[in-house]
Amino acid sequence: MMSHAQNCDIQSSSPINDSTFNRHLTLWVIAILRRIRPLRGTVLMLTDRLCVKYGEHIDLTEAATMRFIAQNTSIPVPKVHCAFTHRGCSYIVMERIQGDMIGVGWVYRSEESKTKLLTQLKKMVQEIRELRPPEGVGVSSVNGGSLFDCRLPRGCLRFGPFLSIQHFHRYLREDMELDPGLDSDLQNMMKQHDRNWPIVFTHGDLSSLNILVRGEDIVAIIDWETAGWYPSYWEYTTACQVNPQNSFWINEIDKFLTPMPDELEMERTRQKYFGIF
Repeated sequence: MMSHAQNCDIQSSSPINDSTFNRHLTLWVIAILRRIRPLRGTVLMLTDRLCVKYGEHIDLTEAATMRFIAQNTSIPVPKVHCAFTHRGCSYIVMERIQGDMIGVGWVYRSEESKTKLLTQLKKMVQEIRELRPPEGVGVSSVNGGSLFDCRLPRGCLRFGPFLSIQHFHRYLREDMELDPGLDSDLQNMMKQHDRNWPIVFTHGDLSSLNILVRGEDIVAIIDWETAGWYPSYWEYTTACQVNPQNSFWINEIDKFLTPMPDELEMERTRQKYFGIF
């Protein structure tokens, strides 16, 4: 198992329902519809019930993750119908779930309505935390493969897997060793890195953009591309990196995730010296 992001082209998961019919039908429909329907990011809406996420930087690990969550929790996620790679581009055909991003109309919701939604989200996070990694798995994707996070400014988009949290932390700080000559905040960060962190399953991007609701019900958590087995603080610190267009969300995070102020300061120090923020 790798300890550094040495292979930028690694595909971490196998295809799903990759029949000749499914493959040709998907490519044919995309060729027709992409001329008349705009992409929403990397997602093309095919019908009222189907969509496809595709691109050179899409990895089939996301499809495997959604299947894993669907099979092991009650959390609503899009059903994966097929997933394959063709000519360097990966395609995930999945259920299109009708709903609005949780932030739509948030300021007009009553406090009671907000509490209902955040309570549901908190229970879903708790359910994810009950998942246990397979024996011997370190910081990795759902199946022990590479990870994705465009917020980590290294040479390629996929990185890892890592034998341990210590290997992961060394990667994050570019192999820097603890030295008394370093700034005090760096020394404190590295000392925290050496703590005995538990590994938990993590969505990695619990943004208001990735939570779909209808009325007062959460109907889906989407965009699992950043998910994997991570140190227990990672969910909180990544959630706190809110999209500037949805700055209201920073005020809600502590209501569904356990506040970790020391860990957040640790991660902000890392970003200060080794990040892009």
